[in-house]
Amino acid sequence: MAEERIGYRVVGTIKGVKGFCSAGHKVGDQIELSGHSSGGLCGFFYHDLFPYIIMLQMGGGFPAEWGDPDVIEMDCMDKWNLVTIELRRIRE
Repeated sequence: MAEERIGYRVVGTIKGVKGFCSAGHKVGDQIELSGHSSGGLCGFFYHDLFPYIIMLQMGGGFPAEWGDPDVIEMDCMDKWNLVTIELRRIRE
């Protein structure tokens, strides 16, 4: 059954991997994320990113002082095997 998209598209791009990512994420991977889909992202990381994904999906934004209100870069909680992702709202 096809899912009807709600709100904006949110795409995550893996920007860095320090060490070994046990979920297999690699620099350059792009993942479509939403409140209904982790897109194959590691469950631990998706859990941490979920509030930001929902905010971007539903039209919220980040303060202008942070830079682009449609983009944020975040790190996974495994600081030994750090994965960095950029979340970007796609305005189509």
